Amino acid sequence: MNRSGSTAPVAAGAGGTQAVDRAAALLTLIVESDGPVTFTELAERTGLARSTTSRLLSALERTDLLARHDDGYAPGRLFAEHAARVGAADPHGDLLSAASPYLDELAAESRESAHLAVVRHGRLVHIANVETSHHLLGARDWDAVDVPDHCSALGKVLLAWDVLPLPSAPLATPTPHSLDAVALAEELRVVRRRGWAETHDELEVGLCGAAAPVRDARGHVVAALGVSGPTARIGNRADQLGRLIKNRAEALSLRLADTHAEEGVA
Repeated sequence: MNRSGSTAPVAAGAGGTQAVDRAAALLTLIVESDGPVTFTELAERTGLARSTTSRLLSALERTDLLARHDDGYAPGRLFAEHAARVGAADPHGDLLSAASPYLDELAAESRESAHLAVVRHGRLVHIANVETSHHLLGARDWDAVDVPDHCSALGKVLLAWDVLPLPSAPLATPTPHSLDAVALAEELRVVRRRGWAETHDELEVGLCGAAAPVRDARGHVVAALGVSGPTARIGNRADQLGRLIKNRAEALSLRLADTHAEEGVA
């Protein structure tokens, strides 16, 4: 979903700057989006003719400023290279880069939406989401929703390993299935023992999720990897999904450890 506020048509620039202004407007929409943007959306939001939009997108793609995927346009290789050079300023840059293939695999294998979350400034934040194309009905865009930590499988993982502080009672109860403080404490013990967390109708009736911890090279939990989707699809296979997610999270953790070792050798 594109949350850029740039909805007005692009104004014509003076002289030779018009093409630059138009290309910049397209690129801004793509960079500010939290996912690929379709050709139709780009043309409509900028007010450009489809032929002009196509010509400018082709030029931006040739110069690696953007990349075209099956579901739309995304920032290109040059943005990734720049992010890599300044990655030290982003504590989650290496994690996000390493996690990308595991998120894709998890979404494909689970046939559900896959998520990666970390803690920033004491709050759970989604830093990557991969939507599945296998079902018309999927999970919502959680970046736009304020989710109580104890109602989220991702949040339960980060609570269980003390990455997030335990919420103070009384806990929010969005549904009759939401946990109270006593039930949450018991469930977090199960999560630590089992190695993955689950939610059943605790945030919304009809919504389920499962998640597992991702560890850094020192063995510290730094993120949660998970899936979410309708209870009708996930509810009766939570154990299967939990084991799958745990396997993928452990593989990602090993990748992070290997990357750290390689950098140490270098």
